[in-house]
Amino acid sequence: MLITMTAYVCPRCQVHAPADALTWCCPKCRGPWDLEFNSAPLSLKSLTSRVNSLWRYEEALPLATEIPHVTLGEGRTPLVPLTTPGTSALAAADTVMAKLDYLMPTLSFKDRGAVMLVELARRLTRGGGVRRVLADSSGNAGTAVAAYCARAGLDCVVYVPDGTSPKKLEQIRAHGARLTVVPGDREDTARAARAAADEPGTFYASHVYNPHFLHGTKTYVYELWEELGGRLPDSLVLPVGNGTLLLGAALAVAELHRHGLVDTRPALVAVQAEAVSPLAKAFHAGAEELSAPAAPRPTLAEGIAIPNPPRAHQILRAVRDTGGTFLTVTEDQIRAAQLDLARRGLFVESTGVACWAAVRAAPRPGLSVVPLCGAGAKTGLAAGAAAP
Repeated sequence: MLITMTAYVCPRCQVHAPADALTWCCPKCRGPWDLEFNSAPLSLKSLTSRVNSLWRYEEALPLATEIPHVTLGEGRTPLVPLTTPGTSALAAADTVMAKLDYLMPTLSFKDRGAVMLVELARRLTRGGGVRRVLADSSGNAGTAVAAYCARAGLDCVVYVPDGTSPKKLEQIRAHGARLTVVPGDREDTARAARAAADEPGTFYASHVYNPHFLHGTKTYVYELWEELGGRLPDSLVLPVGNGTLLLGAALAVAELHRHGLVDTRPALVAVQAEAVSPLAKAFHAGAEELSAPAAPRPTLAEGIAIPNPPRAHQILRAVRDTGGTFLTVTEDQIRAAQLDLARRGLFVESTGVACWAAVRAAPRPGLSVVPLCGAGAKTGLAAGAAAP
């Protein structure tokens, strides 16, 4: 049986803290936590009669022992082909499939991690030490945390940068969360939220600093493993800003391989917008860390425009360890990819099309899977993407 609470550990300093504490970062280096948690093996056969949400992978989840959990039926998103051999400009042996994570309850993949954070907050609230949940976001993560807090009956405040999509702001407000709009960019918003996170009685539902979020996003790969009959694709092509989906994927791949459930590990291919691509530059320079934050620049892929991701070292290492690489996409490629997907019946927000844009420009051999991470209804069609 898996334990309910586990321990935080700083990957740099090896400082530990109990996971039922409100210490949101390493007190020594102020860096993000990892989680000391050992998953257990599962079998495809055992999944046939389980709940139709990401909680079906209970052996792999650190908060799975208590039932019922907070849930909105998240997960189990469709996997559909975008290309098949011989039907596109891609090589005859190449196949690309898309996982439609924009069909989550709040219309983005961030539900995978938000449900874990709010489940943890719900348990801590019962102990009396938590009075509010705080999140910061460029839109989707804040929306997801707000929705799951509404489901759990928790007080929630979300910090967002000015310039956030009005449609995303409307969605956050509709869930009953209080909005704090911070002048400046995404980094300014993160700094303001981190300062507020130190206030007594605050649970910081950070999708960057709290590793429970990564243990939620790793279900993306567990679903692929189940949907593909116990195997994984040759390449997992993943958008990277703060790297929460890629690092979750790396966790899942490592767990499945350790338990003997897959023989080989897919390459992790990270995608950034060319306009804000500090990790891609560091990777191709052979660096293990960022030498300096990227200069903030406007991009259609606003959700991954992170100049200084706190988990940069972990992201770079995860990509290298799998023989993967970093790709960048231009604004024109993002516009074209969004319109291309829309003409295939898939209306995805501009950040969410980055991986398809990258694969169209630089096809991968074998089977590749790209996530379509957020719905187009959240932001609309990118300027200049309309048909002539």
